[in-house]
Amino acid sequence: MGKGAVFLDRDDTLIENVPYLGDPSLVKLMPGAMEAIKALRLSGFPLVIVSNQSGVGRGLITKEQVRSVDARMEELLGGRGIFTTYKHCYAAPGDPYDEHRKPSPLMLQEAAETHGFDLLQSYMVGNRLSDIQAGDRAGCKTILLHLRVPPDEEQESIRLASFTAKDWPSACDWLLQSKRADQ
Repeated sequence: MGKGAVFLDRDDTLIENVPYLGDPSLVKLMPGAMEAIKALRLSGFPLVIVSNQSGVGRGLITKEQVRSVDARMEELLGGRGIFTTYKHCYAAPGDPYDEHRKPSPLMLQEAAETHGFDLLQSYMVGNRLSDIQAGDRAGCKTILLHLRVPPDEEQESIRLASFTAKDWPSACDWLLQSKRADQ
């Protein structure tokens, strides 16, 4: 049995969402994200980004632009190599040929298979219902980061999440306490 990982949504979870962000100079961290990532890394958790980037599938940004935004985010969060891997679904919503798009658990399952993670010992952190559904369907504990939850998704997200955190410090505290309780 492998170790647990923390799967993280990107936009409005780690960085402020700018629709179809392709310019790394516009990357701004969400409040508390840097400190939380540092604490999670120190606790030994592998960190994995799982993000729908439909702007690529829509032809609005390129994969290279997504990678440059990811690189800037990583730099702001503490430097290269802090994330074990990135899993992006580049399909536009409704693409009938791509089943990786959250709420599908496939990005999490593929990362777990590649890196030997135990999904039952893992966590998914995000701000959207699709993040919580993906984590739940993969067998992870889920944390709804209640910073920028779309109003029409709020009630169902709260109902489905293992924990609802008002901010990054409370999300990180709950996650680290849960990890200790599971050991």
